[in-house]
Amino acid sequence: MGERASVLAPFRHETFRLLWLATLVSNLGGLVQSVGAGWMMTTLTSSHNMVALVQASSTLPIMVFSIAAGALADNFDRRIVMIIAQIGMAVVSLLLAALGLIGLLTPWLLLVFTFLIGSGTALFNPSWQASMGDIVPREDLPGAVTLNSMGFNMMRSVGPAVGGLIVALAGAAAAFALNAVSYVPLVAALIRWKPDYAPSRLPRESFGSAILAGIRYVSLSPNLTIVLLRGFLFGFAAIAVLALLPSISRDYVGGGAMVYGTMLGCFGLGAIVGAYLNGWARERYSNERIVRIACLVFALACVGLGFSRDGVLSHLVLVPAGACWVMSLSLFNVSIQLSSPRWVVGRALSLYQTATFGGMAVGSWIWGMSADGVGPDWTLVLVALVLVGCALLGLRLPLPQFEQRDLNPLNTFNEPVLQLDMTPRSGPIMVMVDYRIAQGDIPKFLALMTDRRQIRLRDGARQWALLRDLEQPDLWVESYHVPTWVDYVRHNLRRTKADAENTSALRLLHRGEGPPHVHRMIERQTVPREDDMPLRETPEV
Repeated sequence: MGERASVLAPFRHETFRLLWLATLVSNLGGLVQSVGAGWMMTTLTSSHNMVALVQASSTLPIMVFSIAAGALADNFDRRIVMIIAQIGMAVVSLLLAALGLIGLLTPWLLLVFTFLIGSGTALFNPSWQASMGDIVPREDLPGAVTLNSMGFNMMRSVGPAVGGLIVALAGAAAAFALNAVSYVPLVAALIRWKPDYAPSRLPRESFGSAILAGIRYVSLSPNLTIVLLRGFLFGFAAIAVLALLPSISRDYVGGGAMVYGTMLGCFGLGAIVGAYLNGWARERYSNERIVRIACLVFALACVGLGFSRDGVLSHLVLVPAGACWVMSLSLFNVSIQLSSPRWVVGRALSLYQTATFGGMAVGSWIWGMSADGVGPDWTLVLVALVLVGCALLGLRLPLPQFEQRDLNPLNTFNEPVLQLDMTPRSGPIMVMVDYRIAQGDIPKFLALMTDRRQIRLRDGARQWALLRDLEQPDLWVESYHVPTWVDYVRHNLRRTKADAENTSALRLLHRGEGPPHVHRMIERQTVPREDDMPLRETPEV
């Protein structure tokens, strides 16, 4: 009971409850639309590849646009971004329903519309997932991510069956229309939510700089890059089941849209089981062991699905596949969120989505072509081999445990009193920090400086260097550059409480009088007449 209470703890927060319930309706509509699109494609073409491309067209935009969406999530009001995304998807769904109703849809036009809906999802997801930290406290974050996965898969257990029924009775256009209506409750809930964002002391980052800052932070965080790699491989392989399921339902099980919906429902039912097992598994096993087992079980499910010609067995093997799907992806997601400070969490999540959904998009395309060549059954065997490889990769690149360090902002930086008339865009700025280090402390100092370099570069520093004075061997100078004065301030405001541990350890090694001395200098070869003017001295009273 204790574990279940912790999983359900986010429901204590009214805003989370309201938004979670609204997303249930939206997820139901999206799954009904997915069934309609997948099944309509089977009526428009007999190509396995074109059927698989329906899945690819909805995941490819997430790979392409997520990084930009992450920059928007970290630099604009996330609530407004989500509202715009939801309204955009509703309009596209209405147009899709209208074209389907009058019979003007072609295979490629259907792919275009699913791509546009996927683009709305790409815009929405980073802001939505990053907002979990705005809605619930840090200790409830794993539960919130798990409940979001559970909610989606609750709808996956019934949504595809509902979608199959709607398609069978009223046609795919009705499924598209239902999806358009399903966005309304979430838009209303987002309008009602009034988040309390902390006011920013700085101007908004430029779009390009924000994207580069996110890429830089993730690339210099080994734990995050491992999660991205494993997420890409898992998404690349596991998506084959969803991408080929319409063809398997039609050709191997001999069913129609309703059977396709019930098979997707079994996958969703397994995902609900996986969501409930998440907390229990994390309490007993390492993250790496959970993902390794999930990859191997999913591989067995792929083989079973590929060679089964029995409807009941084909339904049953999808249950463990769904459980492994949600356990792996939710674990990857929580790892990213707990390993990223708030200033960059949207961009970190967007890069994770780029990797994972990029793997899904590429996988859908490759496995679809493979199914046209060797058939869906042997394609799923190849998928199983990739999943085994993903599990074995963990022997060399194990998934990290959840980040336990405090990544909240340190908030101790005060801008120094300057004697030049600086503007926010004045620069470039060079910073040098002097340390006096005893000979016996040098090995520990260098180890700390290795971590210091990574912290500096992740937070925006450039051209970092560590220098030792030849005439005063106990004098060490840390130096780095930032483009402008506002970048220097932003660099310091990004420091977390966990980073402060490194600063404290360095100060304990410092043997000089007072704290390490900081030099802040502006680089100049020529200075415009109106720039860098000394401030007038205040007359004595």
